[in-house]
Order: sequence, then C-alpha cells, then structure tokens
Amino acid sequence: MTDLLRFRDDTPTTDPVAAFETCCDQSNATAVRIEPGDDARALLPFLDRLTLVEVNFPVYGDGRGYSAARILREAGFDGEIRAVGDVLVDQLNNMRRCGFDAFQPNAPLDRADADAAFGTWPEVYQATTDGRNPIWNIRHGANHE
Repeated sequence: MTDLLRFRDDTPTTDPVAAFETCCDQSNATAVRIEPGDDARALLPFLDRLTLVEVNFPVYGDGRGYSAARILREAGFDGEIRAVGDVLVDQLNNMRRCGFDAFQPNAPLDRADADAAFGTWPEVYQATTDGRNPIWNIRHGANHE
C-alpha cells in the first residue's frame, strides 16, 4: 500500500486490522477490513468499539464499498472509514460523499489532484453523509441538515 491520504483531525489508529469474519468475535478488535460481498450491517452492534473500518476495492469497477460506507455513516459511525486498494482520483469525490474520510490506494495519489477532485462538482443532487445541501433543497429554499 502507498501513503495514507487522510481527511480527519484525530490520530490514525495503529491497531491491527481484523478480518471481517473474525472481528465481531474479538472483544478487543477496534479495526476491521470489509471485502466486497461482506455485509456492513453485521458491524452495527459493534460500532461503539470500532475506530477504523477499511473498505477494500480490489478492482476499480467494484462499487459495493460505497454502500458499506454509507450504511456505517447513516448508523452513526464517526470513526475512520478508509478506502484501500484500486482507488483512483476520479472516485474520491463520490467516495467522500458516501462517508470515506481516508484513502490508501495501491498507486500514489497527488494531494493537489485529490483536492481538485473534491471540488469537481460544487453542487450536488443527492442528500448523503457529507452534509452538503442538495441543489433541489437550495432551489426550493429548504435547508438540509
């Protein structure tokens, strides 16, 4: 893995990352890795002890991890959600909107390119976990919380 691109103010966890299959059985596990096909909802009873959820993207075209991040954020998880694997700069904006706040791609990303990617679409259409007000709310004078 390459350098960590992180958008959080807290200290990154150095705890070992447990496999999804064993995390819930380990009372001391604070970090877990989700693979495509794992159901993030199984982690919901354990969110109070988790500080990091890594979501693996083994190939660019597999988008199941987006749903995992959104499920966790909508359930109230405020720990780090880190996208790892085949993560490209073109995906960063949408990943961040779904709840990812850290990225550790296989190939290095330039920080300036990443920052530019986050500013690609100033207006958004869907409400999601990043708190941005959707354009339909703006057009109709409503505020999105």
